[in-house]
Amino acid sequence: MSPIASHRRTAALVFIFVTVLIDVLSFGVIIPVLPHLVQEFTGGDLAAAAHWVGIFGMVFAAVQFLSTPVQGALSDRYGRRPVILVSCLGLGLDFVVMALSTSLAMLLVARIISGVASASFTTANAYIADVTPPERRARSYGMIGAAFGLGFVVGPMIGGWLGGIDLRLPFWFAAGLALLNFLYGVFVLPESLPPERRTARFDLAHANPFGAMVLLRSYPQVFGLAAVVLLANLAHYVYPSVFVLFAEYRFAWGPREVGWVLAGVGVMSIIVNALLVGRVVRGLGERRTLLLGLGCGVTGFAIYGFAGTPWLFLLALPVSALWALASPATQALITRQVGPEAQGRIQGALMSLVSLAGIVGPVLFTSVFALFIGERTPAHLPGAPWLLAALLLGAAFAVGWRYAHPPAE
Repeated sequence: MSPIASHRRTAALVFIFVTVLIDVLSFGVIIPVLPHLVQEFTGGDLAAAAHWVGIFGMVFAAVQFLSTPVQGALSDRYGRRPVILVSCLGLGLDFVVMALSTSLAMLLVARIISGVASASFTTANAYIADVTPPERRARSYGMIGAAFGLGFVVGPMIGGWLGGIDLRLPFWFAAGLALLNFLYGVFVLPESLPPERRTARFDLAHANPFGAMVLLRSYPQVFGLAAVVLLANLAHYVYPSVFVLFAEYRFAWGPREVGWVLAGVGVMSIIVNALLVGRVVRGLGERRTLLLGLGCGVTGFAIYGFAGTPWLFLLALPVSALWALASPATQALITRQVGPEAQGRIQGALMSLVSLAGIVGPVLFTSVFALFIGERTPAHLPGAPWLLAALLLGAAFAVGWRYAHPPAE
């Protein structure tokens, strides 16, 4: 690769990293204030606000489930650059609408639009596959994972501070970030998919989650690895679904303790993704890295489930953090199986599975938690959701063992 081409590729990867970081940071910023804004629209009724926050989350995940294959198919047909830029612009304008919302209905419509615009993660993953050699993709996807971790650590901190000044200020801040990112991309982001490598037409048959599943089945190893993606993301929803409730019930932790622990989880995720993924993949290969990550996840979640003291729970944090090795390795293995003309649709299908996990996971884990601490529980086991997550990761490990092989093997 010539120095000029290498420089352009590096600049493009930096933009993709910044795009993902800003998208995650934007959503992280509004986490502390969105429930309070919803409560404002329900007349201060906390129970009604909780009900609507749950609906907002489910609708957001459902919209992503439907829209990610569409974005993937559009990027395969028309290129990655226009899809990413339109998503950034749409996200920025949508945050403006959220900041100006005067009713619950207006806010819900804005969240639906956010679900569509934030589907740019699909195209970002395809972009990385376009511009990165196969042997370096796991490291690049690790950097995307680091962007996620950094966004979720810093975003809520900024959102909480700005929300203390004005409840709508975090939305304006998020809008400014997204719109600045759009302008940055207009001048920096090159197209990664040349016309001769694009699909001949917009593939409507695969531009929906059900058609996308059919597309996955045409790649047997990808289909198996897609099951790993679904199981792993479903297990991950144990964190946002029950961690706060579990920590209060089991250890009497308040918001301060929970905040520090979640920040610690985010920092460890950044370290694993940014510093360890590339080194571990070089030493062990993608398959062993995937299995190591899932094995650490099973171990860490099992300790969470049986932890009777805070120190034992905290001891498991670095073990479970190594689970972050699995996702970049999985993405790298999947992209090896697929040509450039189908990367967008495959990534769209995978993101639909992630969204499906977001629809099912919160209900699943909160129901299990309620069952095992209630009066009619078959056994008093507050850590049951964590043990269920460990079982899901164990199933992902078994599937990965069967399907996680590079094409050469």
